Amino acid sequence: MNDRTNTHDDEPTTGAMDLAEYTDILGEIEEQAPWRMNADKEMDYVDGNQLDSELLQRQQAVGIPPAIEDLMGPAIRALTGYEESTRTDWRVSPDGGPDGQDVADAMNYQLKQAEKQSHADTACGAAFRPQAAVGVGWVEVGKESDPFLYPYRCTSVHRNEIHWDMQGNLNDPLLDKSRWLRRSRWLRPERIEAAFPKHKQLIRLCGRHGSQWWGDQTALAAMDGGGSTGLQNAWNNTRGWTIEESRWYDPTRKELCLVEMWYRRWEQTAVLTAPDGRVVEFDEDNQAHLYAVTTGVSKVTMATIARVRMGYWLGPHCLHDGPSPYPHRYFPYVPFFAFREDRTAVPYGYARSMIYQQDSINSGTAKLRWGMGVVRTERTKGAVAMSDAQFRQMIARPDADIVLDQAHMGMPGATFKVHRDFQLNDQQFKLIQDSRQAIERVSVITSGFQGKSGTATSGVQEQTQVDQTNQSLGTLMGNFRMARARVGEILMALIVADWGSKQQTVTIQSPDGVTPDRVIELNKPEMDPATGIQYLSNDLLRTMLKVGLDEVPSNSTYRGQQLAAMSESVKSLPPQYQAAVLPFMVSLMDVPYKREVVEAIRAASSQESPEAVEKRIKDEVQKALVQAGHELKARELDMKERVSDAQIKQMMAQAVQTGVSAAFAAIQTGEKIALNPAIAPVGDVILQNAGYQRPDPIGIDPNMPTPETPMQVDQAGGMAGDTSPTTPQSPELPQTAAVGANGGIETLRAD
Repeated sequence: MNDRTNTHDDEPTTGAMDLAEYTDILGEIEEQAPWRMNADKEMDYVDGNQLDSELLQRQQAVGIPPAIEDLMGPAIRALTGYEESTRTDWRVSPDGGPDGQDVADAMNYQLKQAEKQSHADTACGAAFRPQAAVGVGWVEVGKESDPFLYPYRCTSVHRNEIHWDMQGNLNDPLLDKSRWLRRSRWLRPERIEAAFPKHKQLIRLCGRHGSQWWGDQTALAAMDGGGSTGLQNAWNNTRGWTIEESRWYDPTRKELCLVEMWYRRWEQTAVLTAPDGRVVEFDEDNQAHLYAVTTGVSKVTMATIARVRMGYWLGPHCLHDGPSPYPHRYFPYVPFFAFREDRTAVPYGYARSMIYQQDSINSGTAKLRWGMGVVRTERTKGAVAMSDAQFRQMIARPDADIVLDQAHMGMPGATFKVHRDFQLNDQQFKLIQDSRQAIERVSVITSGFQGKSGTATSGVQEQTQVDQTNQSLGTLMGNFRMARARVGEILMALIVADWGSKQQTVTIQSPDGVTPDRVIELNKPEMDPATGIQYLSNDLLRTMLKVGLDEVPSNSTYRGQQLAAMSESVKSLPPQYQAAVLPFMVSLMDVPYKREVVEAIRAASSQESPEAVEKRIKDEVQKALVQAGHELKARELDMKERVSDAQIKQMMAQAVQTGVSAAFAAIQTGEKIALNPAIAPVGDVILQNAGYQRPDPIGIDPNMPTPETPMQVDQAGGMAGDTSPTTPQSPELPQTAAVGANGGIETLRAD
């Protein structure tokens, strides 16, 4: 055990990490429970390397042939295939209500693009294999330093490169509360010099001489002649450091171990809680924060938070130390844990329980093969004319040619017998079969799950076994999904930090041609018409987002299953419904030009069939006829209206003419009676015989004007026997207007 003690126990640890604290962490790593050697052995078994050199030598010594029946590798490969077939995409959703749905949709589209470009799926898949086999895998999520590559990267990291704080983090599967995380990489000195040009001289000397670089005369001359302060401190650190040189310097390959140290510092700070639940660190120089506090909209509280820092160490030399360059509060290395021990938090996977059964199968198969070809001999000394070594080598051959010693065999009691009586019995066969089935029992990865013929005798039983395997993988797959969601969360945090408050236009292109394209503008400056205050619509930094996983996979296998199920359902639908569902079925197909195919189907569906065209023509003709009938009716009504007006005028003219004629006849009658009163009684009798009835009520007096001086009438109008009331007759209508103007119209005659 290491007896190093932390020199910082009596005072709080803040700021940069010094050499003493770094040395304490290295001592803590040495005291961790050993598990990496067993993990390496388990991964060798998964890779098919199941016979070590010592075992092969012992088998060769006794003549047992090596035999490997790899069952662990296919089982783990079945798990990795299951993970890929059930892999789902990331889904970004608003965490503060539906108001941020547009921002979430834009970030969801951008995150899916980053998922492809940063090879996140490949990295997570590579981490899942050691996770399932030995219990842990790692994925790094960071920014790419090469400007010619995609700005974000996701890469898998080997488990032996990373050490982490294993004290009390059994309930911390994502290391959110761990104190430190260390990654070490062996690199050439020139590669490290390019990354840290300020320490170029120190790195070059360490690459040449390791921890003894301070004995180099060139370095001593540089220090005597006014060397840099950094190099002088490095010389002191090297002389006083007790960690073995082999931990960070390889004299054979001249490589140095560069350590990337991530650690947390806890401190008290004031935080501001917004009404929507968003929490930010309180800034006294921010006018918005001060206004929110003074108006009572937000509240300031003190909280203990962890700040992430990072440093680079080359042996005892600190090349850099400062705050985390990333905006999030996590380590950039995401762990993928399968299972962990209760007391030590050591990770382990399915390979641990499969090794013994794999050894049993390999050894049993080798012994059976050896036993089936082995030969047992009985002979007296000197029975063969060759040495014992030559005899054993010759007798093991199927075409052995043994030369006996004639003189010896002629002696009494001489014997030579060859026995080939080894037979495979049922117990030995059952033992091997039981070892094969035991691997399935201890790993819950059945033959049906691997696509092989197992113990199931029906399709239902085989499906039941596969479902049971899926159920037993719940813990493993749940931990994988949680870690994969963290990878997406960190990747989204990097995208949000790069975009910030800059105005961005995101065009969401439809991948299937069914949903329309969308254009979303983020951080768009706008003016509030009520208050006149400028604000940002779809503010990216103020929208709370969370990253989850879709409920359904997005791989081609699952889409094919959906297409098959939908095809069976659509078969029984009417033709018009089948045409409506066809674009959605095409969206599930893995065909090129999917979007163009959907658009062509929709364009073709919009074209009318011959029956529809004929029906439309009939409808148009009927509509035209109806419209024509309406027009004729309207014209007829218009003509009838004009005729009615003419008839009304005619009736009015006739009424006037009748009135004038009646008045004229009355005047004529009065004139006759006035000149010849004796005709009045005769007229009464004539009217009475004609059925005349006195009107009731009687008419009114027209009060016709009379001349002031009566005119003398020479002769009364009308002749005897003339019964016409208008005798004498009215003059005929004039032939022309001139005649009428000169002669008058219907004027009285002179008589």
